[in-house]
Amino acid sequence: MYDAAAANRWRTVALIAVFTAIVSLLAYFVGEYFAPGGGTIALPIAVAFSGASAATSYFAGDRIVLAQSQARELKDGEEPQLRNIVETLAIGQGITPPKIYVIEDSAPNAFATGRDPAHASIAVTRGLLDKLDRTELEGVIAHEMSHVANRDIRVMLLVTVLVGTVALITDVMWRSMRFGGGRRREGRGGGGGSIIALVAIVLVILTPIIAGLIQFAVSRQREYLADASGALLTRYPPGLASALRKISADTEPLEVANKATASLYIANPLHDAPTFLDGLFNTHPPIAERIRRLEAMD
Repeated sequence: MYDAAAANRWRTVALIAVFTAIVSLLAYFVGEYFAPGGGTIALPIAVAFSGASAATSYFAGDRIVLAQSQARELKDGEEPQLRNIVETLAIGQGITPPKIYVIEDSAPNAFATGRDPAHASIAVTRGLLDKLDRTELEGVIAHEMSHVANRDIRVMLLVTVLVGTVALITDVMWRSMRFGGGRRREGRGGGGGSIIALVAIVLVILTPIIAGLIQFAVSRQREYLADASGALLTRYPPGLASALRKISADTEPLEVANKATASLYIANPLHDAPTFLDGLFNTHPPIAERIRRLEAMD
């Protein structure tokens, strides 16, 4: 657990650096696309914007995600079994019990968020509470508590907000290039302007794809670790395995989930149709493989 937490601290720094580099490269070439020297003006703006996005994700990202998910914090005396499970597992992990939220949706799912164990929250859907028995619910909560203890929550929160930021930036730039760049390009002579224009267009198209691939890769990696850590915490791998079976068998999509937040959940809440690119673009590893690994631990 301590090795995973330490690795995630370095991963956080690396992710900020990678996304800053991506946004800076994009901003430079799009700036040059509009006017010679425009890249040198756009570059510091992009770096500042990336820093502001990272700070926002660190200090307020959890509140943004919880609000998007329409999650409400449990009141005193509400869901005593869930509260007991969270508090017991927090003691086992040696961390502060996270805040508990409920999403009033019948699709079974859950996620954890926050910047560190002292500022963490766990959100579960009404469907999860209604459809899982206690051992299955313990397995899911232990999985999410492992994300908290391993500091996966900070990494994924950062990735979620930064990927959303990249998507927003590229969308604005693409619209600007389509509807506002023509007259500016007319004054650019020679092949250099054409090359810069081509690079700018390619970057605007590829940047959100690359950012998404990073998000999906990080998400898939962390799920296996949280499954194993959660099973060790409860000392009952079949509980989580059974929960994953029930969650995957429920075909109802989670209405409040979207592509930006899907990777936070214990299982893909969107129930996308399978494609031949699933290995690259899936937010989660295959449920069958996760269950197989849990059964091998028993």
